[in-house]
Amino acid sequence: MKNILAGSLAIAAQIIVPGPAQAEGWPSKPVRIVNTFAPGGAADILARMVADHMSVAFKQQFFVETRAGAGGTIGVQTVANSDPDGYNFVLTTLSLIIIGPTMNPKVGYDPMKDLTHLGYIAGSPISFIVSAKSDIKTLKDFVAKARVKPLTYGTSGLQAAGHLVAQSFAVQADLKFEIIPYKGAAQSIVDVVANHIDFATPTVTSASGQLRGGTVTGLAVANEARLPDYPDVPTFRELGYDVVATNWFALAGPAGLPADIVRKVNHEINVAMAKPENQQRMREDAMLVQPMDAPAFRGFIEAEGARWKPVIERAGLVEK
Repeated sequence: MKNILAGSLAIAAQIIVPGPAQAEGWPSKPVRIVNTFAPGGAADILARMVADHMSVAFKQQFFVETRAGAGGTIGVQTVANSDPDGYNFVLTTLSLIIIGPTMNPKVGYDPMKDLTHLGYIAGSPISFIVSAKSDIKTLKDFVAKARVKPLTYGTSGLQAAGHLVAQSFAVQADLKFEIIPYKGAAQSIVDVVANHIDFATPTVTSASGQLRGGTVTGLAVANEARLPDYPDVPTFRELGYDVVATNWFALAGPAGLPADIVRKVNHEINVAMAKPENQQRMREDAMLVQPMDAPAFRGFIEAEGARWKPVIERAGLVEK
């Protein structure tokens, strides 16, 4: 009888005492969002946009901590190794979740096993740009010149989305390029404007100022349709190449986050990005918003992996 009573009390205690799975009273202290890139860039802006909204929505401080290094992997590892209690999130990207781990299986984390993917924030399609001074004016000109000799191009790192898009295009067009990796998109754009390199593959967001100012020519954009604010830049698809790629930004936490936290955070991400002032900012910055619930977003990530892994493998980019 004593054993039965003791067992019953133990079960009751497990039900009554809240543990991490219930996450009752969350958040009861400040919540960290790790930005894995340099301050002032698109990642930092989006992280602070989400943090500001969350702080109001949950009546608790959400703050952004910059933890750059190793292409952003250090910040991801930091959050992946934290407790799944809802107080540590990280801004993720196509590069950090799909490209990097596929190219380097020893990156230090498994994006599907070590993280809980919370929601899609926004993304910007990749573009091919050349200097306005260049004799290349169209993608047809570009291909013709590239058949004579390999063209040089700048991208924001070997694991950047722009690198992958260039490789995908090269395979389809049967071309070869000479990559010049930069620490960020800004310097590659500067060198394109000066005509020091043949082309660059930044997001439309990164190149928006130069596209509007006429110092670069947009040859093509890796989007399903032409962007309303850049109607003169055709899509790769309409020019005969199946290249669609968005460098997206999202929010993740460590594996095992309580379901109610996942649901709440996902909901508020979508609410934040639907605000008229944020919608206006996204359009001005050539960012596309795509609201999804958490299960749909995980499916989106799985589809991105299935789509890009063969491209990476065909291009011989997987590290041994």
